[in-house]
Amino acid sequence: MKHLKTNMIIGTLFVLILGTLSHFFYEWSNQNFFVGLVSPVNESTWEHMKLLFFPMLLYALITIPRLGKSFPRITSSLLTGILLGTLLIPVLFYTYSGILGRNILAFDIAVFAISVIAAFYASYRLTLSRKAQQYTPYLWIAVCIFIICFIVFTCNPPEIGLFTEPAQK
Repeated sequence: MKHLKTNMIIGTLFVLILGTLSHFFYEWSNQNFFVGLVSPVNESTWEHMKLLFFPMLLYALITIPRLGKSFPRITSSLLTGILLGTLLIPVLFYTYSGILGRNILAFDIAVFAISVIAAFYASYRLTLSRKAQQYTPYLWIAVCIFIICFIVFTCNPPEIGLFTEPAQK
């Protein structure tokens, strides 16, 4: 269990650091199209969901082969964590900004950090239980659908709030 906990802490730090850095990758790459598919291209909530999704997916793809034999439920738990954390970002952002009537940078950063921590905490807890393992194929499908949506909606965002940059007040 200590080995699992250590890996989840490392994963949390990995995603917090890589996610934070990836906020700038598109700009640093001189707006490279392919970098924009996995990094935010603007300040919309949708684009900021990439900050958690792709770094955690990368961490999962590295971790699953390493820990899969010792922890057979790690695949389903990390996939669940990816989906949970990614979806928490808009839920927390729109909840706090709806209450306050505006967004605040420090709260935006906290939303990201809370979402990452929640994703890895859920992954840790689910790895120790059997609850998500039977859903592994469906979780992979959901993650693949998110990847497709990130590609499609980065190139052609719908004209709804999730895909527009929040107004600064």
